Amino acid sequence: MTFAAAPGVRPAARSGHLLTLLVADHGKPLLAYAERLLRDRHMAEDVVQETLIRAWHHTDRLYGSEGSVRGWLLTVARNLAIDRIRSARSRHETVGADHDDVVQPDHADAVLASVDARALLRHLSHEHREVLVHTYLFGRTVQETARILGVPAGTVKSRQHYALSNLRSRVGSAAS
Repeated sequence: MTFAAAPGVRPAARSGHLLTLLVADHGKPLLAYAERLLRDRHMAEDVVQETLIRAWHHTDRLYGSEGSVRGWLLTVARNLAIDRIRSARSRHETVGADHDDVVQPDHADAVLASVDARALLRHLSHEHREVLVHTYLFGRTVQETARILGVPAGTVKSRQHYALSNLRSRVGSAAS
């Protein structure tokens, strides 16, 4: 598709006409392509708009040379989409996120819980604390803990029961 300058038609009017033709001929496929790349309709619309603006700035070169106009548009859209994805990644954002206003969890609660847990564990006897460390922190079974500590499995269960009971009572009294 080549456009010769029509006599009496101003370049700005011709450029506007070319832009209208670009949108009519290539707008929907370009949007579908950008949306497939980005998985986000709004960002894809921005990429298509930027692609068409660049095409509008280069209409003489775009239509004055051999080659595919759609190929040029798809290449520009692809490059813009890649730039958007890379810049979002560098800012630790996700392209196409469903929830833009998601509150990020604060690790302060985890730190506080850890400090509270350590303080509570200090109130336990060494034997009770040792059983909880093996069964809960290391994820060992009662039988494994009994073998490691050299005590019967019933003793491990008993220590675990009394240790948890002690912790529950301390947490309950601290909440009151």
